[in-house]
Amino acid sequence: MAGKSGSPAVELEVGDRTVRISNPDRVYFSARGETKLDLARYYLGVGEGIVRALRERPCMTHRFPDGVDGEKVHQKRLPHGAPPWVQTVRVKFPRYNRHADELCVTHLADVVWSVQMSAVEFHPWNSRRADTEKPDEWRIDLDPMPDCDFATVRRVAHVAHEVLDELGAVGWPKTSGGAGLHVYVRIRPEWGFADVRRAALAFAREVERRTPDDVTTTWWRKDRDPRKLFVDYNQNARDHTIAAAYSVRGKAEGTVSTPIGWDEVDEVDPRDFTIATVPARFAALGDLHAGIDDAPFSLAPLLEWAERDERDGAADPGGAED
Repeated sequence: MAGKSGSPAVELEVGDRTVRISNPDRVYFSARGETKLDLARYYLGVGEGIVRALRERPCMTHRFPDGVDGEKVHQKRLPHGAPPWVQTVRVKFPRYNRHADELCVTHLADVVWSVQMSAVEFHPWNSRRADTEKPDEWRIDLDPMPDCDFATVRRVAHVAHEVLDELGAVGWPKTSGGAGLHVYVRIRPEWGFADVRRAALAFAREVERRTPDDVTTTWWRKDRDPRKLFVDYNQNARDHTIAAAYSVRGKAEGTVSTPIGWDEVDEVDPRDFTIATVPARFAALGDLHAGIDDAPFSLAPLLEWAERDERDGAADPGGAED
């Protein structure tokens, strides 16, 4: 559903920069008819939050030139024609002997310019440009299988919160914009991707031990119980990304990956968080992840759990490459 595409361009003032939005009336979200301009204005409405989530991280985008019902383009390299003020960070892919200069957001105008280039979703690395090989964010992805209901997601989220509290780690939950929940933990950038993933796997196994009827850590999708929730530790592997806090998702309803409080877990309906509703929530509550940089966690206890599991004969079920 492309909508009208002949409307005059609109210029948006974003801080001290001007971003031109062409085809502003092109429909991007068919459920309610929101347009490319509506998407740009959404990101303006949550500007502080989306910039905090993306700041100085290599970032790939999901572009939808004809709206989210059309083709999706996975964009790793910064598109041609970027203004000089849009910054990049170079990341390498040793397996293929290649590299990419990815978007590196430092200013809200970078996000709005990306919307002009048809970006809808923003998928940052869990490391920053100061050292792209040392993550500063551990990501817990609570990913329900097809027959797993949201009540199960809620139960597992509380167990994850319990384990984090015991570790002395501060978890920052958000909806995924889909069927699951994410929890982010700021960590000290002292370990490589392989160790962060090992720590994430050890955590996932502990959650599975406490709620074996609800959780699986089985890597191969075909082998998982479709009624269970998969704690996806592999989202911490190198070059694996998930949608940022405040990122819109490529769905007709324009759902948003939205920060929530732990006290909201039992009541929240992720379908309620869309580009139509989240800006007002942000205006009322501010960024619920605003304090995330103030609580870095050491992975040392989790790495001890990983060593214990390995001594006990637990194999790495994913075999992910660092």
